[in-house]
Formats: sequence, C-alpha cells, structure tokens
Amino acid sequence: MVPLSFAGEDWLLMRSGALFRPRQKCLLVSDLHLEKASYFASHGQMLPPYDSRETLARVADAIRETGARRVYCLGDSFHDDQALSRMEPYAAGMLASLTRSTDWVWIAGNHDADCNSSDLGTVVEEVEDAGVVLRHRALPGETRPELSGHFHPRLRVTVRDRRIRRACAVIAAGGNGPMRMILPSFGALTGGMDAGDPAIVEAMQPARTIDAALAAGGRLATFPLWRATA
Repeated sequence: MVPLSFAGEDWLLMRSGALFRPRQKCLLVSDLHLEKASYFASHGQMLPPYDSRETLARVADAIRETGARRVYCLGDSFHDDQALSRMEPYAAGMLASLTRSTDWVWIAGNHDADCNSSDLGTVVEEVEDAGVVLRHRALPGETRPELSGHFHPRLRVTVRDRRIRRACAVIAAGGNGPMRMILPSFGALTGGMDAGDPAIVEAMQPARTIDAALAAGGRLATFPLWRATA
C-alpha cells in the first residue's frame, strides 16, 4: 500500500487497485465483473470458469491487509444479469462469507445483476460518504469529491526502454488539489482502456490537471495525462 492524498485526507492505494480510506475503515474496489468467464463460456468461448474465485480471494486479501470494516463496490460487480445464478458453489460461498463479515455496499453499474438481497449487503445507485460521492461512472461537471470506476483505466508508457502497461487510477485536480478519481478495474478477467483516452478526460472535467497513479516500488508513481491550457 502507498499513501495518497485525496479530498483533503490520507488514503492508501494498493497495488491490486483497491483503495483504502483509513479514517472510515472502508475499502473501495471497482468493476469486479464476477462470472465473466462463465458468461463467455455460455456464448461458446470456453474459458476456465474460476475468475470469480480469484477476484473474491483478492478482495478477501485486501480486507485482511487493511482491516476494513466496510466494502464499497463501485459498480459492474457482476458481468451480467444471470451471473449470480451461474456462480459455482465455492465462489458463492466466498461471496456469502465476505458480505456477512463486513458492511457491504453495492453501487449499481451498467452490467450489474439485481442483487437486492439482505444476505448480500446493501444496493444503492450512488452514495455520499463523509463528503465523498461514490458512483459507478464519473459525472462530467461534478465539483464535489468523487470516486468512480467504469472505464478500466490502464497506463501505457515507456520507461528506460521498457514498455509498461498497468492498471492505474486516474486523478483529476482542481485549484484545491486532487478531488476526483477513477479506480482501475479489480476483476481478475477485465481488460482496460488507455488512461488518457478522450472519454476519460471529458468525464473528469472540470479539472486543471489529470494524472495516472499506481503503486510501484513501494511508492506512488504518477504520470501526467492532461493539462488545462493557460
């Protein structure tokens, strides 16, 4: 985990792409896309149907490492509307155990199944927690501190003749510092789009600067993506 200053307080960004808020003891992850492999298998592209196990194990590891008491999933937690019904018993047991052991909040995304079950936590469209808006997709024009997902940002750069392609967060700053952030996708079987794509830049306006950020070598590495013209 590496420290990250955001919205006037200290957070911790994990190499996995999870974000931890120590003051609230909450863990944030985005775009799990549970049961993506079984969805593709049902359409003829045979993939090993164990991505949910791997993804949920990574969530469990992040909870243990941080001691989080609440988990926010920032949308697209399930790959499609039938994902829960296809989930094999082992992964379903993992999910049930995780949602029982923490205060679990699902934020609705464009892929999500209807999981309005008291056994699986709370489902909301969006929520404001201690001054930070949590939603699935960044809202252009938002001026409040905001955390979102949806875009699966990935950084593509060349450093010392090495091409780096890593999932990353995208952070937009205004006059008072970092205020809005898009988290990388957390799922084991998710791709991504270029962090500097115009769709991401547009979604993060208004901003003065937009940077990619990731945990690397025990520190926060940042890379400029966009700067406002004078």
